[in-house]
Amino acid sequence: MNSERRRLWDLPTRFFHWLLVLLVAAAIITGQLGGNLMVWHGRLGVVLAGLLAFRLAWGFVGSTYARFCQFAPTPSRLRAYLTGQWQGLGHNPLGALSVFALLGLLTVQVSTGLLANDDIAFVGPLYDLIDKELSNQLTSLHHKIGDLLIILIGLHVAAIMFYAHVKKKNLVKPMVTGWHEGEADGESARGGGALALLLALLLAVAALYGASGAWLPEPPPALPAAQVPAW
Repeated sequence: MNSERRRLWDLPTRFFHWLLVLLVAAAIITGQLGGNLMVWHGRLGVVLAGLLAFRLAWGFVGSTYARFCQFAPTPSRLRAYLTGQWQGLGHNPLGALSVFALLGLLTVQVSTGLLANDDIAFVGPLYDLIDKELSNQLTSLHHKIGDLLIILIGLHVAAIMFYAHVKKKNLVKPMVTGWHEGEADGESARGGGALALLLALLLAVAALYGASGAWLPEPPPALPAAQVPAW
């Protein structure tokens, strides 16, 4: 088993991770408080759409341990982990399940939020694409997924604390420094160069623009109210 210091998480992956933490926390707070903060809640959703699109692309063109195929929780990998035979770098198979669940739920959450409304003053930037009834249904789903996300985030944090205090493995430090120190099977991360980063950023910008609704046609001007004779 190799105990050398190896590159684990590349800079784009680490930047994505911590920015996601900040944006999701801010989205939860603004969504819970409501009121005038709903404007910022909507803006955060648009930025999250771009961020998730970046991670989708980076999961295919990023460096070794950022790629989905490297940590996909296959039955054989799960079996090896549960029997104590998995010793790889990066996300372990159970952690990978959490990652895929979080990314999947966040994608659905952002998508429904872009089409949602609060029956008062707020509508998502893509609200005009659907009718009110469907928007109401998606709004209800948005709220339910929000509760599920909070539970899943809590379990994710609990797992990190379990590893830190019980297994004596610091999962946070490598996500800050990018380096793995200690025994594990695997080589330093490779790939994810400038061209791959440019491609992922272009997809993120396209997703952000699409989620913003800036491409939608301007609504027609409101007709002037009928003049009532002052009789």
